Amino acid sequence: MKALILAGGSGTRLWPLSRKNYPKQFLKLNGDESLLRQTVGRLLKGVSKDDIVVITNGEYRFYVKSELKEIDHILLEPASRNTAPAIALGVKYCQERLGSDQDEVIFVCPSDHVIRPVDRFIEYLKRAEGIAKNGHLVTFGIRPDRPETGYGYIKVGEGSRVKDESDYFPTERFVEKPNADTAKRYLEEGGYYWNSGMFAFTISTIMDEYRRHAPEIHEFLGRSYDEMIDRFGVMPEISIDYAIMERSDRGVVLPLDLYWNDIGSWDSLYDILERDDDGNGKIGDVLTLDTKNSLIFGNKRLISTIGLEDCLVVETDDAVLVARRGETGKVKEIVGRLKEANRKEATEHVTSYRPWGSYTILEEGLRYKIKRVVVNAGEKLSLQKHSHRSEHWVVVRGTAKVTIEAREIFVHENESVYVPKSTLHRLENSGKIPLEIIEVQNGEYLEEDDIERFSDVYART
Repeated sequence: MKALILAGGSGTRLWPLSRKNYPKQFLKLNGDESLLRQTVGRLLKGVSKDDIVVITNGEYRFYVKSELKEIDHILLEPASRNTAPAIALGVKYCQERLGSDQDEVIFVCPSDHVIRPVDRFIEYLKRAEGIAKNGHLVTFGIRPDRPETGYGYIKVGEGSRVKDESDYFPTERFVEKPNADTAKRYLEEGGYYWNSGMFAFTISTIMDEYRRHAPEIHEFLGRSYDEMIDRFGVMPEISIDYAIMERSDRGVVLPLDLYWNDIGSWDSLYDILERDDDGNGKIGDVLTLDTKNSLIFGNKRLISTIGLEDCLVVETDDAVLVARRGETGKVKEIVGRLKEANRKEATEHVTSYRPWGSYTILEEGLRYKIKRVVVNAGEKLSLQKHSHRSEHWVVVRGTAKVTIEAREIFVHENESVYVPKSTLHRLENSGKIPLEIIEVQNGEYLEEDDIERFSDVYART
């Protein structure tokens, strides 16, 4: 069995914490590891690391490689075309690069779900493998325990439990996210399951279903992997649900009797957190008084609340979200308004991550910007220059190796160096501990696109 992990999403339903430049699969929302790291760790209980393929995009490639150093198979989508083309690309990679035959089972899962216990999940994974080998498209269904409006549902066939395997049902139909009354009716009637977004099928089965229901994508599957990459941007933009699952007559639902949460909203995150005696989920430096059944998520500041009930408070370096629990599905509307206003808070954090480390904007104003720059041990920035700004670096931790034109110097703690405009330069950490500097920029234009790269170990030139 091969496992395809879809890790290219840029979801913003957990704004202001999750943003386009650092989405939720890289966040540590369920312990000390990111959701992506936990997804891989879960799968490694059932499959080899050499059988795991992660599909992401160019924007996130360094995040993924940093999180998953042991995973060799990381595919970069040249463009965002939704899950049907992404899965087709993964299938072609398994065939051409990993030597998978037509009977190989492919398991597809998102990168940002919480599932427990892991041992039981692996048992379901093995069951799905056997079911898929019988020619079925297996969807992992979650038995609903509340009238949830944030998930798509799957209706299974009336009284049609499969006879030879007592734990899966033929799919009758997929249904869109319902309103509250419809979701309540689904719960009362029974026979409906949440669509988890996890699937299993053999290569021959999914190839045949692409041929029947998505011929434009199937045509690309007849090409080589390199040709698919080159032409990926012209593939149809469509989900695997719409392209295949909702149209196929080979679908079955495997119900999962375990805990599952896609953390698709702040309300979902509240569900997985430990809560105090007043029902409050608290992260960070939080002090509550007469506050009940609320989620308070702090960052660097002390957050104190008085008299709140069923509320949400989330604080980041540059934004604060306050909402009533149950209304957090509207966060995407806030993000939409921010995008319309061209506000950087919609997509960027104050701290931005790069393959060499990170930088945090401490302050900015007319003709100046102050950053804290962290360069990881053994890493270095590109050889570059700026047309519109000069830079002054003060080392506060570690030792910096600095190239300025043809000159190389070492700058130690409490020492500084000046980089004039239009001067070729590079910052490098050849030491054993992280290098931390304070960078003061001065000039008429201080945005990140004023970088001309001449050499870069991360191939960004």
